[in-house]
Amino acid sequence: MQFDPEVQQAAARYQLGLPRMPMSGRSGELLGRGTGSSLEFQEYREYQIGDDIRHLDWAAYARTDAMMVRLYREEISPRMEILLDASRSMTSVDPTGPLGESDSIKANAARQLAGLFATLGGNLGGRPALIPITDRSPLEPLPFESLDGLNTLRFDGSRTLREALDDHAIPLKRQTVRVVISDFLFPHDPDLLMRRLAGDASVLWILQVLNAWEAKPTTLGGRKLVDLETTEEANLQVVEKTIAEYSARLLALQQELSRACRRVHATFAILIAERGLLDLCGNELCAAEILRPT
Repeated sequence: MQFDPEVQQAAARYQLGLPRMPMSGRSGELLGRGTGSSLEFQEYREYQIGDDIRHLDWAAYARTDAMMVRLYREEISPRMEILLDASRSMTSVDPTGPLGESDSIKANAARQLAGLFATLGGNLGGRPALIPITDRSPLEPLPFESLDGLNTLRFDGSRTLREALDDHAIPLKRQTVRVVISDFLFPHDPDLLMRRLAGDASVLWILQVLNAWEAKPTTLGGRKLVDLETTEEANLQVVEKTIAEYSARLLALQQELSRACRRVHATFAILIAERGLLDLCGNELCAAEILRPT
């Protein structure tokens, strides 16, 4: 995925739209650009296991009884977590399209987005943790040095993002820029899910990836529909009434996700896979201020 031409073009044109003041308070991890001196003091943060104890501020400890470390400009780089929904739902295709598609446009768009955010985080000196949500437990991040593994990542899981959180299978870290890529077309309470995803994150970006037919379906007549995750089948007349009911539910879900994101100071964007990565970057992602032109 590192060598995907569209990902490389997008990585050259855009940068992460990191806020000056993250939603969980100031976090030095968002400010560094690899400049300045190691003696240039930037700010404090709470001590974490593995920190250099030489940077402990004993005066602050005496005042507050809290272990604090001093951060310096050159040490500050973004800590990113990219959660990628790798369930079978992400492989859905346009039923009006050609038969026998070798890959889902939706799944490929999700791969490209994950690869782009990992690349942009790496460009700032960090080592983003890209975590595919699969049926494995605990989940294991894809090594940053092996992002090409996205090309062969199988979207064949049956566990949803909500279930992975329920199972405590996702190794979430504190004070990260957290990006979540999913269709969110699984049973969940948007408010509860967003609160759990926000957690101790500094920034939370929620990307709903849909294919064009999911976003705006057309009539198909009588069809046998198969749930990609449960394999349950149902005969359904995909007519105007059915589409109107589905569209109303989808709109309600998106409105609830948007409201839930605002409550936790997260950013929500709806991305249509067929639009292509560069178009999505230049429009939806820049409009949401998740990306900025370089």
